[in-house]
Amino acid sequence: MSHRGFQAGTAAVAAACAAVFAAAAAPAHAADFPGKPVRLVVGFPPGGASDIVARLLQPHLQKDLGQPVVIENRPGANGNIANEVVARAEPDGYTLLLGNPGPLVLNPFLYKRVPIDPVKAFVPVTQLTESPMVVVVPANSPFRSMGDLLARARQQPGKLSYGSAGNGSSMHVAGATLQVRLNTPLIHVPYKGSGPALNDLLAGQLDFMADSRSTTLPLIRDGRLRALAVTGGRRVADLPDVPTVAEAGVPNFDVTTWLGIVAPAGTPAPIVQRLHAAFAGALKQPSVQARLAELGTGIKASTPAEFARALDAERSNARQLVRDSGMSIE
Repeated sequence: MSHRGFQAGTAAVAAACAAVFAAAAAPAHAADFPGKPVRLVVGFPPGGASDIVARLLQPHLQKDLGQPVVIENRPGANGNIANEVVARAEPDGYTLLLGNPGPLVLNPFLYKRVPIDPVKAFVPVTQLTESPMVVVVPANSPFRSMGDLLARARQQPGKLSYGSAGNGSSMHVAGATLQVRLNTPLIHVPYKGSGPALNDLLAGQLDFMADSRSTTLPLIRDGRLRALAVTGGRRVADLPDVPTVAEAGVPNFDVTTWLGIVAPAGTPAPIVQRLHAAFAGALKQPSVQARLAELGTGIKASTPAEFARALDAERSNARQLVRDSGMSIE
């Protein structure tokens, strides 16, 4: 064998040995996980839906993992700031991101430049929740039904306004989807959170909005808001008499909001599976299920592979929606 051949053979043997040692070491490393606190980064402020769910799961995750779970709120840029924090963390399972459709799906299509491509930066762990929103109007609105709202939108293009928690939020997606399906312009008014948007809706400064049931149900029940339709594919138990948008006249309309967990790309599969098991276990707790039911939030608890497929489908739909609706963020 030539010297060069000997070197090549030696290198091949060394690489094979390294692969064997790495394969042997991975399960042991996963078996030791976690050996220190886990950081759960939330890309939105305290008190919002993402933060509420994170803190609801926190004690159950800590019990399962045997380590503190530290929630770190890093709001800003529709979740892009938190995306960057987690994407640059070590892929060892100790830094996770709780995200929603904005940072995990929409942002790359909305912004001219994003610091992180979520497709390349993250590995899915689990989807946690999925819930339809509810289209609401003030109690004194002339719109008594979703049919009334749709008729006015068609009769007066570009006149009806809707609020959202910000550009790229699920509320924005619902309004943009409605605009595309009706082929009628609507006025989008973004806010820094759903709270200020709801205040302006109640004050009559907006015509309608689609928002989570966790924030709207109390206002619907005390008579300050009127529910016209739910945005998902089926009716919901807490508003059984409220039709879906599809039933009201927009076929196949199905827009939901969801939360999910991702880890930095390169996180070992056994650690991803361990984390998935911890989150799935937390979602099975009766106290968690009861509280999420109160908030009108459906539980998903998908596997990493299922969540990956769901994200792929969402990204395909988002690309089309952004193109058709003209949604953008500078």
